[in-house]
Amino acid sequence: MRSIWNGSLAFGLVSIPVKLMSATENRAVSFRQIHTADGGRVRYRKVCELEDEEVAAADTVRGYEMPDGTVVTVTDEDLASLPLRTTKTIEVVAVLPADRIDPLQMDAAYYLAVNGTDAAKPYVLLREALRRTGNVALTKFALRGRERLAMLRVVGEVLCLHALLWPDEIRSTDHVAPEGRVTVKDAELDLADALMDTLGEIDPDSVHDEYRTALDELITAKLAGEVPAPSRPQEPAGADVIDLAAILERSVEAARKKPGGTPRKASAKKSTGPAAKKTARPAPKKTAKKTAKKTAKKAAKKAVAKTAAKAKKGTAAKTAAATAKKSAAPRKRSA
Repeated sequence: MRSIWNGSLAFGLVSIPVKLMSATENRAVSFRQIHTADGGRVRYRKVCELEDEEVAAADTVRGYEMPDGTVVTVTDEDLASLPLRTTKTIEVVAVLPADRIDPLQMDAAYYLAVNGTDAAKPYVLLREALRRTGNVALTKFALRGRERLAMLRVVGEVLCLHALLWPDEIRSTDHVAPEGRVTVKDAELDLADALMDTLGEIDPDSVHDEYRTALDELITAKLAGEVPAPSRPQEPAGADVIDLAAILERSVEAARKKPGGTPRKASAKKSTGPAAKKTARPAPKKTAKKTAKKTAKKAAKKAVAKTAAKAKKGTAAKTAAATAKKSAAPRKRSA
């Protein structure tokens, strides 16, 4: 991988020479703009609006336009003279738990690699210290003409730098949530829970970009001189949200019939509402078999006990009758 930035990672008084590399890549299909009349490629050129002539990159300079139209020029020398410590240094500002970072702030990701053999030990030391504590480091660095906030964390055996948006770059949630008071019934929540359990879990690596695959197939077909038949994507069967509970029930049934995915473990919370009865799952077969065996054994024991009791009663009755007969017989008097 090609490095896009060279500098040092400052951790207290420890300075670690590092290289910055992009951790991600864009795999989207890119298109050129083509002139429909002759197939020529359309290009964009920098043109001066006063002279209406193309201007070379060497003849341009940055300019900041004020509200009144005044333009302040800023050269590369001006930017290089800014008193920023983070121009060539990733500065560790604080160490904190990862959940303190708002996911909304997450931006581009970069890998940090050591720049020289002497940097290996302090690099591993910082990596293992972060791994052992389970924390992340909040850092600042300058890249592409601006200072960035970033989160440093451990990914496998590598230090990974996630650029973060500044807090004032996150827009407010005002006027985004539904207006007015919306009431959700417990039965509807139970059905929503059942739907989430039925949808199950999935390995993120098994999810693919179907749109890109379809584009690749289209381009391959056109290269071979084939004209693919036009087709419209199947629209999901929607429904007016009138009876939300009924729609959720149909969603649960559809999710159960859909192949793939591993059902999630049901939550420990038990519901006694009507929806819980509808969404209750049948007991596992193994448990049913064990219960049937136990019941059969109990029934057999009871039957044996009853038979033994009857036999005992019959024997006792016979013995009593014989004794009574003996007692009733006349005794012979001695001469």
